[in-house]
Amino acid sequence: MEFTKASIAGLTLPVGKTDLVQFDDSLPGFGIRLREGGKRSWVLQYRVAGRQRRVTIGDARKVDLKAAKSEAEKRFAEITLGRDPQAEKTEARAKAAVRMGPLADQYLALKENKVRKRTYVADRRYLTFSWKPLRSSAIEAITRRAVAARLNEIVLECGTTAAARARQSLSAFFTWLIREGIVETNPVIGTVDPAAHLDARDRVLSDVELRAIWSACDEDDFGQIVKLLMLTGARRDEIGGLRWSELELNRGLLSIPGARTKNHHVLNLTLPAAAVSVLRSAPKREGREFVFGLRGGQFSRWSWEKLAIDKRILEDSASVGAWRLHDIRRTVATGMAEIGVASHIIETILNHRGGHKAGVAGTYNRATYDVEVKRALAVWADHLMSVVEGASPKVIPMPAVAMA
Repeated sequence: MEFTKASIAGLTLPVGKTDLVQFDDSLPGFGIRLREGGKRSWVLQYRVAGRQRRVTIGDARKVDLKAAKSEAEKRFAEITLGRDPQAEKTEARAKAAVRMGPLADQYLALKENKVRKRTYVADRRYLTFSWKPLRSSAIEAITRRAVAARLNEIVLECGTTAAARARQSLSAFFTWLIREGIVETNPVIGTVDPAAHLDARDRVLSDVELRAIWSACDEDDFGQIVKLLMLTGARRDEIGGLRWSELELNRGLLSIPGARTKNHHVLNLTLPAAAVSVLRSAPKREGREFVFGLRGGQFSRWSWEKLAIDKRILEDSASVGAWRLHDIRRTVATGMAEIGVASHIIETILNHRGGHKAGVAGTYNRATYDVEVKRALAVWADHLMSVVEGASPKVIPMPAVAMA
């Protein structure tokens, strides 16, 4: 039959049938499908590679004959040029079923034994929690706009540094997806990198800022870690991953093996009394070798606890600009230099192997400067405590020490 408004309106299901497809004589392959219950749909039937296909192109109760026929003619033209609407629909449905969550879990499982544990734990946290709102999305549906919007939320929730690292983790995940042939593009590319807004790495905290940060430290793991960073100038993970076996509190000794330091050299420090006092206040948790943290490995709640301490600083109306934990290490080194600690002693405390121990000098100079390091840390601790207690900063001249 030739389709007209009247002929379409007069179509009914034959007695005993629940489904009927009627085609238009004027446009072969274009038809209407009637189903029990009154539902009517425009359909397109065609052949590709010897196989018959049929796709629905609209609800006949909502799309009129003229519009449906025009759409059918357009699709027949595309089929003639090599497209397969049914195959595309099937492929789209399959892609929509591929969600980010399971793919991210697969990526993490493959990565677990190929990277350092700390890297794996960080990636798992970002892909599981930071990007949780996207995990239920079809991987093909994750756009640059969606990534950018979530990045802004992470900045507000967790801070700039956490957002920058979450972005880096997601980008690496999409790079893997591209290599696996799962996606063609990386939606992270082109989004604003929060790391671009971080302060340059020359930030030195003022005495006022040191006092405000110290005062905002609670008597919890993070507060104790921050205080120890101020007293020793150690790296964040050296203190966050501190083990009881690395301490001799009765002698005030700290010894971190090379396996845990950045340059793989042992770090030995004789701690000042203030640092020993902080460590003695840390509870020994049954079954845990780590000084800090409640479960699993070393302390890892850096972003969350940093946000909490920043909030307390604001509540105290203290004047502290944007800062990072690594700024403390730089501040300690600068502060020691200002009160007269020799540069080679500062390098020893920081466990650097450049400067006075670089090249040939480092080959022959095996001095550990234990006495000088002990004295320097004690003098620095006295100076720091006078700062945080609001007294006049002590400037205690350090005696000159000849280099070995």
